[in-house]
Amino acid sequence: MKIATYNVNGVNGRLPVLLRWLEESAPDIVVLQELKAPHEKFPERAIRDLGYDVIWHGQKSWNGVAMLSRVGEIHETRRGLPLDPDETQSRYIEAAVNGILIGGLYLPNGNPRPGPKFDYKLRWLDRLIDQAADLLGSGLPVILAGDFNVMPTDLDVYKPERWLDDALFAPEVKAAYARLLEQGWTDALRALHPGEAIYTFWDYFRNAYARNAGLRIDHLLLSNSLAGRLVYAQVDTHVRGWEKTRDHAPVWVQLADKPRRKRSRKESNDHAVASR
Repeated sequence: MKIATYNVNGVNGRLPVLLRWLEESAPDIVVLQELKAPHEKFPERAIRDLGYDVIWHGQKSWNGVAMLSRVGEIHETRRGLPLDPDETQSRYIEAAVNGILIGGLYLPNGNPRPGPKFDYKLRWLDRLIDQAADLLGSGLPVILAGDFNVMPTDLDVYKPERWLDDALFAPEVKAAYARLLEQGWTDALRALHPGEAIYTFWDYFRNAYARNAGLRIDHLLLSNSLAGRLVYAQVDTHVRGWEKTRDHAPVWVQLADKPRRKRSRKESNDHAVASR
């Protein structure tokens, strides 16, 4: 099963790009962020015409999250994080799809830092961590996917010294992301690309995409049972180069139907010899 996350930054304005990618990549389940469309303006028909069930949590001009599935009905379980005092911001949607519980999120940017927007980001992260703990405690296979607006380490940002004052790279934010992982989540992309400078976002300025001067801020976090089924984790980097595209690229994981059997030491050695 192929599960993806994609920040579209205007689902209607970039609908041709989204539909082109859906047809090309054929993900089974997708979470979208930054719809920037009220509920009644979401392009439901165009997405259903491609064979996807869909739910969404829209907001005029800002934010907005959605979930798509072509492998079964989406059973929504939550929209909005518990105890969120600002329910006007559409940033979280949660549903059960094909035996997996999925939390789709768009975490606040938090800039400028310091300031009220940064404080809101930290409080939102705290609520996400609490919800994530409850999800893990359920014992169900769970994935958290979306635009986290967090660059977890120096490896996740081109020239990290230029981002020291940014809310996406703040020590408090990176520490909160680390606390989240410590609950038992696996950062899928980093797990399969441990030493690679792999990015999911390239700014429109200074020819960033052509120079590969990017950031890794879109993440898919897997519960333990799903981590054992992880086969691939990739970024559809080429989509960032399409005309009228978003500054994010889609990120996806491929999960096996059953946990993958770990190789014995002898099998691993034999495989390494055969690969030489």
